[in-house]
Amino acid sequence: MITAEAATDLSGVQHTDADVRFMQGMIHHHGQALEMTALVPGRSGSESIRLLAQRIDLSQQDEIGMMEGWLRARGEDVPSSEERARGMMMPGMLSVEEMRRLEAAAGNEFDRLFLEGMIKHHGGALIMVDELFATTGAGQESTINAFASEVVADQRAEMDRMGAMLDAMRKEH
Repeated sequence: MITAEAATDLSGVQHTDADVRFMQGMIHHHGQALEMTALVPGRSGSESIRLLAQRIDLSQQDEIGMMEGWLRARGEDVPSSEERARGMMMPGMLSVEEMRRLEAAAGNEFDRLFLEGMIKHHGGALIMVDELFATTGAGQESTINAFASEVVADQRAEMDRMGAMLDAMRKEH
């Protein structure tokens, strides 16, 4: 018979290949969010959009640093900035054409495209977490479990906030 202590001892839980792919993919995913937020200062006249972009930028940069450290600590490959620029398409990421439309827009049109794109982008992060937790044995290591759970909470809250901002924009126009 196994004791309660032995059953709940997670010190032996190791990361899996799916955990590594999740972290590497999420670095790519966050990289595009940073590309999107970098467009805001020159294209949006909205203070609320600028503040939202600043929050997203800071949190995504911090999370990229954490993910890179997690990968390094486990002897896994860390995607370089060149690899991130070439990118791989993860769920919710904007296509090349969608990014071009965003880059070409300004004012209210930019704000709308930014919010719609970032909601799509955040939704993709939720899909990535769902896929991680649906993979047998993945997402169990304490750091990755906590990070993935935080991604869900943070992305949903931001999606709600951005949805309300979009609704307000539509009512104004």
